[in-house]
Amino acid sequence: MKVLIVGSGGREHALAWALKSSPRVEELYCAPGNAGIAQVARCVPIGVSELEKLADFAQENGIDLTVVGPEAPLCAGITDVFLARDLAVFGPDKRAAMLEGSKDFAKEFMLRYGIPTARGRACTDAVSAREYIHGEFAAGARGIVVKADGLAAGKGVLVARSEVEATAFSDQCFEGEFGSAGSKVVIEEMLSGEEASIFALCDGKTITPLAPSQDHKRIFDNDMGPNTGGMGAYSPAPVVNETVSRRIEEKILRPFLKGVQQEGLRFRGVIFVGLMIENDEPKVLEFNVRFGDPETQPVMRRFEGDLADVLYKTATGDLEHAVIGWKETPAVSVVIASAGYPGKYEKGRIISGLEEAAAAGTVVFHAGTAEKDGRIVTAGGRVLGVSATGRDIAEAIANAYRGVGKISFEGAYFRKDIGAKALKKR
Repeated sequence: MKVLIVGSGGREHALAWALKSSPRVEELYCAPGNAGIAQVARCVPIGVSELEKLADFAQENGIDLTVVGPEAPLCAGITDVFLARDLAVFGPDKRAAMLEGSKDFAKEFMLRYGIPTARGRACTDAVSAREYIHGEFAAGARGIVVKADGLAAGKGVLVARSEVEATAFSDQCFEGEFGSAGSKVVIEEMLSGEEASIFALCDGKTITPLAPSQDHKRIFDNDMGPNTGGMGAYSPAPVVNETVSRRIEEKILRPFLKGVQQEGLRFRGVIFVGLMIENDEPKVLEFNVRFGDPETQPVMRRFEGDLADVLYKTATGDLEHAVIGWKETPAVSVVIASAGYPGKYEKGRIISGLEEAAAAGTVVFHAGTAEKDGRIVTAGGRVLGVSATGRDIAEAIANAYRGVGKISFEGAYFRKDIGAKALKKR
């Protein structure tokens, strides 16, 4: 079996790492990949937005399955391009990808199928947005969430505690801060509780949840500072107990599948549900139509089975026959970022200690790296994800940070409290 992964981040490295161990995979490619992925797959210099070139490569090289990592090519219609050539692809088509590509589309979908979510409204101009924001705070709201409607690389969201803050961010959206993604905004009530992430495979007939995880979005310890793409994650997430798991399946996943079927959405991939959980009641913060980053890293560390077989069965409508298992040991992944992220940052910093981190028992997933003159250098905001397992969450955290301590580059930054919430729930 020949497999092509589309993408270049830590999520794609984790998928490549897991797929490499499949007895079915004879050849593994990644476009465009990164310096770490190049150690387990053959990297191909084709960008994620070059849809026709990617399809050409898959066709010319007899690729049996293409796994799409990022949201941008999915929302641009890569699945439609591949299906037109009768190529198997893991990922929803362009219409179904609107569940991530438009916050308004996703919100309306949730409301139609009774999926619990925050109350809110979509606004298409700054004036109506200001009026709605003023009305919410005048009614006593503790805070609201303002979201750019389209794709904004995880940065088009603000949890606002004041009318001034919310209005300023809304104005930024309409003034072009996030390009066309900000031409519409969705304004929601602020939910309280604890966040968690659920991946569920879906082939349009069957929906199967994977192990829960928890991300850490804010740049600084104790969930302070601006949002990022994610500074670390762990799995399982204790907040997703048996009661919560049952309610997620009954109130969210089954209605989601019903909606997909009733609206004729071609969804053969993974739905990533961002949740807020309070008093064991889950509500949906957002839908994403691909694996999350960095949640994929600890989830893949715990996965047991043949990932290639599972993803192929999902892509071809045979998910009900897939075999999925999980290791009991928890896993933790800590992101090491470039100084200045999520704002401006420097590239090209030489990274040292990767072999030492591996020798310490961690798996280092590359997110933003490149090779230059025989050295691994930084090439992104989130550079590495240092992943480890342990007999319990405390040992997994300790093992991950032991690996982090072996790695260095100029300006390296990481949070020091990844997994702290899980420790409190022991």
